[in-house]
Amino acid sequence: MSAAKPQEDSQQFSDLLAVSSESGLRLLPGVHPLSNLLSLDAEEVLESFRQSQVNDFTRVISELDGEGNSLHCLFAEMKSIAEQDPNNRFNELELFQPGAMQSMFMELHEHVMSHPVWRHPCFIRIFEGDFERGQLEGFALNYFNQVKNTRQCVALAQGRFSGFISLPYGALNERVSELAQIILAQLLADEYGVGTHTIDDYPDLASLLGSTTHIVMYRQLFEGLGIPFEQQDVPMLHGVADNVLIQRLLAGHPDFNLVEALASVGLGMEWGVPEFFSLLLGGMIRWAWQNEMPLTQHHLIVFIAHVQYDVLHAISVMLATSLFGHESSTLHQIKQATNMLMSGRYNMMSGLYRYLFDEPCDDIIGIDLDSCYHITDRRIEKALIEARQSVGDKTVVDAAEYKASRSVPFVFSH
Repeated sequence: MSAAKPQEDSQQFSDLLAVSSESGLRLLPGVHPLSNLLSLDAEEVLESFRQSQVNDFTRVISELDGEGNSLHCLFAEMKSIAEQDPNNRFNELELFQPGAMQSMFMELHEHVMSHPVWRHPCFIRIFEGDFERGQLEGFALNYFNQVKNTRQCVALAQGRFSGFISLPYGALNERVSELAQIILAQLLADEYGVGTHTIDDYPDLASLLGSTTHIVMYRQLFEGLGIPFEQQDVPMLHGVADNVLIQRLLAGHPDFNLVEALASVGLGMEWGVPEFFSLLLGGMIRWAWQNEMPLTQHHLIVFIAHVQYDVLHAISVMLATSLFGHESSTLHQIKQATNMLMSGRYNMMSGLYRYLFDEPCDDIIGIDLDSCYHITDRRIEKALIEARQSVGDKTVVDAAEYKASRSVPFVFSH
């Protein structure tokens, strides 16, 4: 008679984590798609998301080729209309060339995901759980300024698509603009926790104002950390303020075109987010377990949700961006827009690192940044310095110093 297999020694921490001598640390269902997240290093997390995003995008693009696909049918109808007008350039879009969308995605995805911001020392240190409670609270409070002040960028970008814009698609101009508006409206609905309603089930005002926005989700982290509501909103650090303004400028400033606006709210904002939110989520779970801090999925829901949503957002905005790719410089414009965003985020995280840990951390100008990430024109420099002048004096730390600064978080090519 064989001996009974000894039962695995397993414990559960909150609704986040299972701990066993045999399986190690395993995230519980609903927390993260990688249950072994805490057993991976940062590079493995990044590589996992790189590959999963390639797989997801390849699947979506292959589905567009199916004749029964609703989007395929929509584009076929639009192409038929365009064929009737010899000056209509809709059918010239790369979107409709065999393999072009996949090729464009692979080039842009590699460009974004290879940027050093996704390996920033601040993300890695938090993932390792190498911080104290006060430092976690400081991070949560200051990163909240990034989250709550960049939600509106999608609305800024959406507002630029109207009957006033000049497009080379003839009778399809308004329809192409509308498709971009619809995609951005869905992103905005996701950010603010509102959805599609009929007249019969339209929410009353109390229900509408009680929507579960990403901002509301984030405040649940403060609930877990015991930070009262009246202490949750703090003035922005300079790097955070710059990052917020850069995103707002790219999305809404007239010096930046529609392709740059779309790139700023899709490709530049979304592709790396699941990876670094995974690092933040994993680090907070690791720290909570080690320090017996009873955080739950409820408290960390904003990080859990972003990992799932942002992959879908990036794919949809990539599609919208491709509808405006009628200029030969489109690819360069997209890369430059993402470069500006990633530079701003890098400096924001360096400033946060110095603030939290009182240790040196290089800004982007000090890390020998590859030339492919250099900024090739000075529009953003002028726009950012001007935008700083409009911030409220109590909204930014040392606002007078911030407004007087002429330093910008970019490496220029000349």
